[in-house]
Amino acid sequence: MGDNRRAAAFFDLDRTLIAGSSAFVFGRAAWRHGMMPTSELLSDAWKAITFRFSGASDEKANAVRDRILSAIEGRAVEELMTLGDDIIPQLLDDVRKESQGFLELHREADRDTYLVTASPIEIVQSLAVELEMTGAIATVAETVDGIYTGELSEPFCYGPEKAHAIARVAAREGYDLALCYAYSDSVSDLPMLELVGHPVAVNPDNGLEAVARARGWPIVEFSRTARRVVKTTTASVGAVGLAVTTYALGRHHGRRAAFL
Repeated sequence: MGDNRRAAAFFDLDRTLIAGSSAFVFGRAAWRHGMMPTSELLSDAWKAITFRFSGASDEKANAVRDRILSAIEGRAVEELMTLGDDIIPQLLDDVRKESQGFLELHREADRDTYLVTASPIEIVQSLAVELEMTGAIATVAETVDGIYTGELSEPFCYGPEKAHAIARVAAREGYDLALCYAYSDSVSDLPMLELVGHPVAVNPDNGLEAVARARGWPIVEFSRTARRVVKTTTASVGAVGLAVTTYALGRHHGRRAAFL
């Protein structure tokens, strides 16, 4: 009798699926549409530069959350949706070719794929559609009669809340978390990575790299000049073998495969 257990792959967005910060792309579009003053845009530009090299932190993430909620407060949902015309093409341009390769391999292995991010659901849902992903798990802002209140209607999709949201989706869809994959660059996503059977550190910050090395998780680094660099995470696993294990992703075994 066949094994019908289902599996999925969950991808963080910033510095994982894309090279930089989706929040800055959102801020630039909001500025163009008169939803954000120039001074705030310049501040966000500097934060985006430092984020690209040093990654996220709880303080930075909370500041971005508050900035976005402030920008959309009192605005109609349709107005935010129109920002997608500016935002989605830029985000698509920022998607790493290597990440696209992982998405394709998971689809070939018959696994569903999800974006998991603190960015607004109205934006990233459209990005997930463009990338032919199964769906998006993201931050949901509160609305009353189609107008944003400036508050959240669900917990901020960051840190432990990412893991809680993934667990709810897995329960709803019948995914076996032991067969699932998760990709992130940040130690703040440790709960999400610990939830699945196959965590992968992508361009990790120092905190996540230390954890990945200690636990023997695959560490994958992308760059503009190198197609793929895979670091050895245990003394017994060579870089070549790790690359094959990580990048192949059970493409010949589909949902029934689990690397031991």
